This record gives sequence, C-alpha cells and structure tokens, in this order.
Amino acid sequence: MCTAAVAEILLDNLPAAPTLQQWCRDHPDRGYGGMFRNWIMLPDPEPYHSYGNGAAMRVSPSALLNRSRPLEEALKAADRVTEITHNHPEGIKGARAATHAIWLAFQKYGPEHIRRTIEREYGYDLSRTVDEIRPGYSFDVTCQGTVPEAITCALESTSFEDAIRNAISLGGDSDTLAAIAGPIAEAMHGIPHDLVAIAMDRHLTNDPDIVDVMTRMYEAVV
Repeated sequence: MCTAAVAEILLDNLPAAPTLQQWCRDHPDRGYGGMFRNWIMLPDPEPYHSYGNGAAMRVSPSALLNRSRPLEEALKAADRVTEITHNHPEGIKGARAATHAIWLAFQKYGPEHIRRTIEREYGYDLSRTVDEIRPGYSFDVTCQGTVPEAITCALESTSFEDAIRNAISLGGDSDTLAAIAGPIAEAMHGIPHDLVAIAMDRHLTNDPDIVDVMTRMYEAVV
C-alpha cells in the first residue's frame, strides 16, 4: 500500500506527505509502526528522524519510474518520498541504496557489480551469503539491519521467487526484507505472470485503488 502511495506521488507529482497520509487513512490497520501511525494522523506532519526500514520498503517506484533516466533522478525521487518521515541519515541512506540497486539492475549490471557499487557508495557489508546471514539473524526494523541483508537476498537469487524465498528464510522482519529484495529481483529476473495473477486474484480483489495506480505505473514505463 505504501509503495502504491509512492507510485501515485511520483506519477502525478502530488505533495508527498499529505498523499501518503491519505493513503494510510484510507487503508487503516495495515500493521504500521507506532511512530508512523502517529504521523499519519498529524494535521501538519513533520519528519520524525526515523531510520526504520519502511524507508526502503516503499521506495521502489523511484527506481522503476526513472529506470531510463540518470541515476540522480531516481535518487532525487527517493529522497523526496523518504525525507517526509525517515529523515535520519540512515533512513535516507537505506532508501537510496535500495533505489540504486534496483536502478543498476534495470541497467543490466550483474550481481557482483551491484554488490561492489552498493558497498562502495553506502558502506554496507554485502560480503556474507544468505546461508551465512541466516543463523545469527533476528528481528530488526532498522535500515542498517535490513537493507544489506535484503539486497543480498536479491543478488544471490536465481529467480524472482528465489529472492523472496531467500528473504523469508532469514526470519526477522521477513515481509519487509521481501519487499526490499523483491523490486531488485524484479529488475534482474522479471516477475512471472502466474505470480502476478495470484496477487491480483487472491490479495488485491478488494483494493482497486492499489491495482489502478500500480497498473498506471507499469504502463508509464512500457
């Protein structure tokens, strides 16, 4: 839902904070974190210095909609939709790193190039494999404790589904890990049509607003 909100903000050049707030008010009880839940209802919302992984979880349209434009356009879009809540340096960095990885994958750079670039530009340690991360990994809602692991899940994958399985296998905040890894894997492998059909038929039948904006986003980059 937050990803759909970000997509609409960027597609229609809408004010970021009130648009995200309205989407969240229209979709209550979606498991929002406490600070974000409070932010949703503020009459004059201000960022709250968060470095939570929600920054990277929702940012993928910044890369998708700018995949044929210079990297700086994608990063600028990421900042625009992130700094309204997650204005801590680690929050901004996490969203930028996820966006950068997706953008590089759309340019057809391979996993090793993406890994080296993200390590160099953001200081993340991407040296461990999924198997090496899994035994000691635990629930973590920070960007710094989620984004590197999610990127690794995507870069080590052989398919979109494999990336999601990697992310879920780590445990912890697995839905957010998958939400970060998934868009990178999409740019690398594409999403199988049967998984799209399952999502539409099983999970989005009561959410035409999400379907509409996501359809428009993909149409905008065809």
